[in-house]
Amino acid sequence: MRNFIIPSHDEAELIAEGIYKDLERRIKASPPDVDSVSMASVFLKNCIAQTCGKCVPCRVGLGKLDALIEQLLEGSADGSIVELIRSTADMIKSTADCAIGFGAADMVYRGVLAYHDDYMALAMRKPRKRERIAVPCIARCPAHVMIPGYLALAREGRYEDALRLIRRDNPFPAVCGLICEHPCEKRCRRNMIDDAVNIRGIKRFAYEYAEPTPPPEKAAPTGKKIAVVGGGPSGLTAAYYLALMGHSVTVFERRMKLGGMMRYGIPNYRLPRVLLDQEIGHILSVGIDVRYSSSLGDDFTLGDLTKNFSSVYLSIGAHGSKRLGIEGEGLEGVYSAVELLKGIGDDYYPDYKDKQVVIIGGGNVAMDVTRTARRLGAAKVTCVYRRRRQDMTALPDEIEGALAEGCEILTLYAPIAIDGDDEGRVVGLRARRQMAGEICSDGRPKPVGIEGRETSIPADIVISAIGQDVEDDLLRPGEIRHEGVTVSGGDCVSGPATVILAIAAGKQAAELIDREMGFSHRIAVDVDIPYAAFSDNSACGRSDMTEREAYCRKNDFDEIEYGLEPIEAIQEAGRCLRCDHYGFGAIGGGDRI
Repeated sequence: MRNFIIPSHDEAELIAEGIYKDLERRIKASPPDVDSVSMASVFLKNCIAQTCGKCVPCRVGLGKLDALIEQLLEGSADGSIVELIRSTADMIKSTADCAIGFGAADMVYRGVLAYHDDYMALAMRKPRKRERIAVPCIARCPAHVMIPGYLALAREGRYEDALRLIRRDNPFPAVCGLICEHPCEKRCRRNMIDDAVNIRGIKRFAYEYAEPTPPPEKAAPTGKKIAVVGGGPSGLTAAYYLALMGHSVTVFERRMKLGGMMRYGIPNYRLPRVLLDQEIGHILSVGIDVRYSSSLGDDFTLGDLTKNFSSVYLSIGAHGSKRLGIEGEGLEGVYSAVELLKGIGDDYYPDYKDKQVVIIGGGNVAMDVTRTARRLGAAKVTCVYRRRRQDMTALPDEIEGALAEGCEILTLYAPIAIDGDDEGRVVGLRARRQMAGEICSDGRPKPVGIEGRETSIPADIVISAIGQDVEDDLLRPGEIRHEGVTVSGGDCVSGPATVILAIAAGKQAAELIDREMGFSHRIAVDVDIPYAAFSDNSACGRSDMTEREAYCRKNDFDEIEYGLEPIEAIQEAGRCLRCDHYGFGAIGGGDRI
């Protein structure tokens, strides 16, 4: 019998693993405006240390490539070296024997293409010309909210001031405190020490503990009349800031309630309607006129608006649903996610008791519908997705929440047909097994069907959640109309996106409209941000928000998430490294460059 040796980690190995984890955290926390050439040099040296050196492209070529980049960084080369770096990297990735050498050269090759101007500026000894926001969290926030400022205010218990500072750039602090995808946390420099600051949680905490705050004082009346078509997050944001700038604003909404996809696309258990109505009430309190049940094309035309208003902002959203394009899509019992969520937004809750429900899709809307079907009494809920679970665009918390509530997620199956009975009702979904193929441009592997591997999933109801379209023929996703005084933005231009992106579009539209009418208003708040006191900022665990137990929450539409307690929020706000005063913020002068 052979002797078995149980390996154990010695102290040196444990230290090395810790160093690798520290390096990984620093890479994740790299600011958006990192020096691309220096970063390429560091990565390349690490790759060289990992190659076996068997083939000439790796053993010799990667060393030569590293030397070329070093010449560029040292300033001992001219502009021709950039093309030499690109062609050398291209040659290595075309001839290397293994993926390790290919990947190293490909990383440099793609970097030269993406940051060509940076490479050329370095070769010509010229400073790089770019506008950047020095603080990573502010840069990652589409609305550029002054995040370190409101964290510092919340830490000192100045919740009203924190709320006022947030609303300078985002009029929906409570909404974003609940459902924002918090891109600001992805590059939080606190990742270098332990984990990102819970920025979304503190935003919600500040709203919950603040006393009602009046909006900022409006500027003097300008005499200009602005029409906003669409009362969703983008339209209401634009209306709010335009009204604060002194313009007279009228919002045209085709439904009887404002909110757009915040009301008709996000379930109450994630975004309570009471809270949404409070936010909308604050926005309307600045003096915005609203005309409900007014539909573009039916009740008025764009020509009518341009005659009667100084400027028009179109933010009609993306409320249409994309078709599956498979057999059986017209059967009774086949619905779109938009159709279901719109009905619930108007307080219509269908009865799915004892039904088998199948949802098609892998995004946040698919997860919303999956969890909603469970709350509507479905006996079994299955979400079918053609890629792997890690390729789903839904937030990990949403996926985990659906699984905890008893929903099934069937990955690597692509729908090919919906089966029905003799009376035209749905009886099941046919799907083909998929395998992960080559990596696409979005970084996810392309799903490839496996012939002969089909399955039939029993279903009484099939819901499509594969995307949304603009319903109105006036605008199509990706098209930007800017004819005279007409500006369009939000989902009708970008296609379906997040609430914070729609808010950012509305804010930018307000600035553009104001400027094109000859003004230069700026929204200001008289809030003094606490000075950043020095501290050693030793490692400290992140405080996360918790949820109601799955067995309880899956049976109702009440809010599922608990906010932070004061002791948690104060500690969490104290974890902020105050990059507006230190690091790149110190160089850039704090808030913005």
